[in-house]
Amino acid sequence: MSQIFHPRFGLFVKLALLALLILASAAVLAWRGLTNEQHRIGEAVEQPVPFSHKHHVGDDGIDCRYCHATVETDAFAGIPPISTCMTCHSQLYTDQAMLAPVVQSWQRGVALHWQRVHQLPDFVYFNHSIHVAKGVGCESCHGRVDRMALTMRTQPLSMKWCLDCHRAPQKYLRPREQEFAMGWKPQDQEKLGLALVERYHVDTRRLTDCSVCHR
Repeated sequence: MSQIFHPRFGLFVKLALLALLILASAAVLAWRGLTNEQHRIGEAVEQPVPFSHKHHVGDDGIDCRYCHATVETDAFAGIPPISTCMTCHSQLYTDQAMLAPVVQSWQRGVALHWQRVHQLPDFVYFNHSIHVAKGVGCESCHGRVDRMALTMRTQPLSMKWCLDCHRAPQKYLRPREQEFAMGWKPQDQEKLGLALVERYHVDTRRLTDCSVCHR
């Protein structure tokens, strides 16, 4: 009887299975690494300067838009230039060691490299301005930043988390005049939310379309 398979066929099969095992293991490790990065909740991110939202927002009452100036107009909320920091710190605490990187950045004209705390994958489209225009408050996504000595993520930013809001936006919307307030609570969120869905022309029919977030 003639031999059906090549004498080395068994070796080829073993090598192929080994390659598949390696690829599968690498894919699992990559997925776990991405998941851990995207869901690193409650862990402060190290920054070149230990900026405290608690001090600036909670204690001094600085509005979010003073530093994140484009949050109402652009997709990106914006990171303040050093000139914004030096508006105050050219006079206040200028000689403090903690602020030395800020002062040196200002003097040398070299930008500080802040680390992103809320980072979405490249295949996700997100626009801050449209969320602000439709009544989504900062606190809904970023948590009580007015209590954070160091900024950390409070929400998973997962697809399921986003869809929970897109499927029932009335549970999360607030009046525009309260979007930047911390700790604001309505008396009846469901009733208010439904009214805001209509007032802000939120088209709930398309909020879960793939093209809304993946373009």
